Amino acid sequence: MNALKDRPDVTFDNKQGEQGFCSFIRGLPQKSGNTIRLFERSAGEFYSIHGDDALYIAQNVYKTTSVIKYLGGNVKTGVPSCALSRQNLETFLRDALMNKQMKIEIWAQEQKKANYSWKIIQQASPGNIQDLEDFLFSNVEISNSPVVLSVKLQNLGDQKIVGVAFADTTIRELGVSEFIDNELFSNFESLLIQLGVKECIIQSDEAHKDYELTKLREVIEKCDIVITELKKSHYNTKDIEQDLNRLLGDEISVASLPEFEMKHAMAACASIIKYLSLLTDTSNFGYYILRHHDLSQYMKLDASALRALNLMPSQHDGPNKNTSLYGLLNKCKTSQGSRMLSQWLKQPLMNLKEIEQRQTFVEIFVNDTELRQSIREEHLNNLPDLHRLAKRFQRGKATLQDVIRVYQAIQKLPGLICAFELFNSMDDTLRDLIEEIFLTKLKEHNDQLEKFKELVETTVDFEAAENHHYVLKADFNDELKVIKEKLDKTMREMNKEHQMVGRKLGLDTEKKLHFEKQATYGYCLRMSRLEANCLRGQSEYIELATQRTGVFFTTRKLKELSSDFLSESEHYDDVQSSLVKEVINISASYCPALETLNVVLAHIDVLVTFADVSVRAPTPYIRPKMMDKGEGHVILKNARHPCLEIQDDVSFIPNDVELIRGQSELQIITGPNMGGKSTYIRQIGVIALMAQVGCFVPCTEACLCIFDSILARVGAGDSQLRGVSTFMLEMLETATILKTATTNSLIIIDELGRGTSTYDGFGLAWAISEYISTQMRCFCLFATHFHELTALSEEVPHVRNLHVTAHIDQKACGTRDITLLYKVTEGICDESFGIHVAELANFPEIAVKLARRKANELEVFMKHEKDQDAKDKCSNQEIEEGDIIIKEFLRDIAQTPDIESMNYNSILDRIQEVKDKYQEKIERNPWCRDVIAGF
Repeated sequence: MNALKDRPDVTFDNKQGEQGFCSFIRGLPQKSGNTIRLFERSAGEFYSIHGDDALYIAQNVYKTTSVIKYLGGNVKTGVPSCALSRQNLETFLRDALMNKQMKIEIWAQEQKKANYSWKIIQQASPGNIQDLEDFLFSNVEISNSPVVLSVKLQNLGDQKIVGVAFADTTIRELGVSEFIDNELFSNFESLLIQLGVKECIIQSDEAHKDYELTKLREVIEKCDIVITELKKSHYNTKDIEQDLNRLLGDEISVASLPEFEMKHAMAACASIIKYLSLLTDTSNFGYYILRHHDLSQYMKLDASALRALNLMPSQHDGPNKNTSLYGLLNKCKTSQGSRMLSQWLKQPLMNLKEIEQRQTFVEIFVNDTELRQSIREEHLNNLPDLHRLAKRFQRGKATLQDVIRVYQAIQKLPGLICAFELFNSMDDTLRDLIEEIFLTKLKEHNDQLEKFKELVETTVDFEAAENHHYVLKADFNDELKVIKEKLDKTMREMNKEHQMVGRKLGLDTEKKLHFEKQATYGYCLRMSRLEANCLRGQSEYIELATQRTGVFFTTRKLKELSSDFLSESEHYDDVQSSLVKEVINISASYCPALETLNVVLAHIDVLVTFADVSVRAPTPYIRPKMMDKGEGHVILKNARHPCLEIQDDVSFIPNDVELIRGQSELQIITGPNMGGKSTYIRQIGVIALMAQVGCFVPCTEACLCIFDSILARVGAGDSQLRGVSTFMLEMLETATILKTATTNSLIIIDELGRGTSTYDGFGLAWAISEYISTQMRCFCLFATHFHELTALSEEVPHVRNLHVTAHIDQKACGTRDITLLYKVTEGICDESFGIHVAELANFPEIAVKLARRKANELEVFMKHEKDQDAKDKCSNQEIEEGDIIIKEFLRDIAQTPDIESMNYNSILDRIQEVKDKYQEKIERNPWCRDVIAGF
């Protein structure tokens, strides 16, 4: 509704101009479907959108097509058009670039040319927001890093050498990596997830003739990443050494770095430097850093695992942030903390010492409530993003307000240092750890920035800053002093006028008659619309405007005083501008210290947030005991899914987990639909990831080993836009698991083989589970409705069967009431209760009855087939001998004295007694074994 209210209109001075612009729009080159073109109007006051882009804006921003205006004709012949105000544009662009993976082109009219001569002045994409960064995030902090990655491939037989370079322009970082990959590019997929890539650059292949490049494209699309294609010439490494030397600074010789030997990564790096135009901005020179990303440092996650574990928010989450693990854990007080949390979740640690160090800090903050709360509520609250501010200084775009924001952040350091120093523990190792990781660094930064604080305190007028007027102190310059005295005198006169008007009108100047600065009219008076009657008929008061907030008015004297004050303020700004520039330039020299301080503060923020979330959970999280890779078991007591237990109106039922090497490495979970199988297996993956990130976990007791990857095949969903069916997608994801997994992986499989015929699906499910359990020997959780799969435990000793329980109440009329208990216990469940779920979904009664009848017919048929199979396996002699044993067995039961008067339990005891008597004969005869087992 606000968007509709603020909607500007697209108009032209004459018909000729309108027709010319329409011809220009129709003649524009074709663009990709995810690109929006915007046309700047009235020096950026609003922007027009045309063609299909206008229809998209109407549907997604205004939520109505009534805003569409057809230029140069009617609905059939005209160009659909609409417009966005600057404020609405900011919101739209932020959503389009950060959430919807779109590209943006902004066009502006060329000066002194015809009305329809336009050119592109700004471009942006999910991984390249440099042109719009200041516009998009002037009032909102960046919570996700816009990482862009370029890739260069080379085939060496079955092996693929993958060279990548990636960049994050918001923190001025370049990274490279080079590794060998398999034909499914599973390592490359893990890298995309670890880095949180928003946009991927590949070599152009319009005809799609390069098979490997086509496969690479499919992996990128699977991860929902925007693809940009560049010509082969962009990957030329002729000038890469010189270019990197300029970006990294003179102190570093790129040729001497080990990264320079990664030839394919350097080719990718050359393309990314050209794409981002990093060399055209001289403020980049000497400020970029180059790092090598080692895939083996972090747990590998594929796109399927990312979705299965609900790691990051999706567009379908709605307003509830707790549906994803990131949304649940992101209670960070700073935007830099939120960015670091996002990075940590995609890069779970593999080093036991580093994991335990993070968990030790979380434990410190959990146990020391006062320290935790003081850091969150006092020292980190309202802390700005120092890295973004430092970048503004380096690019020459900083203002005096930015200087004050940095000063206010630095002012929090002594309090933060004091809070850590007051930490009291009997354990010297904990105090030493805090000293080493945080206190020493904070003290160093505080000392480095002491001169900056002195500079700001000497030069900046903090009294004026409280009124959002950012100026230097008048004492700093004689001319400023004179102007300041005039300003103070004028302000006193305006305050006197305010008091006098209040007395004349009989209004309280504190509550009813307000003196304030208005953007259009300068300093004026405001009263509510209910009080405005007192102005009628009084010529000495000049009404300026009536708005929702009240009636604005002034007096002749106040109007003159306001004009004088604003004029002198402009004079003050002119005189101080060169001095302000000098202060800002000096402040810019502290950027390296601000950037390293930013990392320390983000680190503290994430760890304190882990502790806060752990304490505030419905049942507090606990510290898990961690074992190194390949050692120990997974034992969880009362494990819970962190995102589910926190939902409103959910009473979560916890379950124990035991994955024991040599005993229960692969667990097959059967049970009813909606019984909790998927939740059970996913929560184990989530808990393992949380532990390796360094967080506490939702259990009452937990022991975990380090996993090198979590690989998932969960749920059925096709990718028809990519020409991939449900079953093909299932097989591709499973192939990735079988190619990627090691003995130290955790595999999560939910519903495998459901996209094809029952027999084919079961055969695949059996083969895959047998291969995992016998060849890979890694921990695996396999939820299935193929109940026959549970027989694998008879062939492989370390396969264990579990099932989710349900209480069945058999009614006299033959129907059943089923209560799902969501408890996982040992054993097999041979029913899925799918028809019961159909009843819950309000299927028509006739459809439910037909389903029951067909299910019973199929069950009888399958039983007959099974009996026939058993007969086919036995010789005629074995069947005849077996018949005799069974007849004797039944005769003994029937001849039991007073059997008709015995109760149910007594009859069962008698049957067991007879069975024990015939046990040896039954075991010797295969026909008997099958029949008696069923009996």
